[in-house]
Amino acid sequence: MQNNCKQITLMESIKRYFWSILITAIVIIISIIPIPEVPQLEGVPLMDKWVHFLMYGVVACCVCYDYYRNRKDKKITGKSVFWTLAYPILLGGLLELWQKYLTTCRSGEWLDFFADSIGTFLAFPIGFFVLRHFAKKVNFPK
Repeated sequence: MQNNCKQITLMESIKRYFWSILITAIVIIISIIPIPEVPQLEGVPLMDKWVHFLMYGVVACCVCYDYYRNRKDKKITGKSVFWTLAYPILLGGLLELWQKYLTTCRSGEWLDFFADSIGTFLAFPIGFFVLRHFAKKVNFPK
């Protein structure tokens, strides 16, 4: 029996999902390091929730972008929809648990997780219907 799956190397995976990996690493670092108290901006309630909303929206857009950029047929599949939504939400949930149970300088909050999820769902159409235009223009060297 012949296996038709093409094996890709670690470096190929890094090239394929560069933006997703980079932004995920940044989000992880931002989520686990101690942060100083930031003064509230006047007229912007729940500023930290807006930050969560934007961070996970960017993660979702990067997953969309990397996925679409690497598809030869440029089709949106059920698998791509699933991972574009599931990956940032799982990341947000795991990081909230990490903050709650594995750090002393941060706290995990349900409202943060909710903001992560909303950012992901609202970024979804941006990722697939806007960023795919830019994905056609980016070529990484082989």
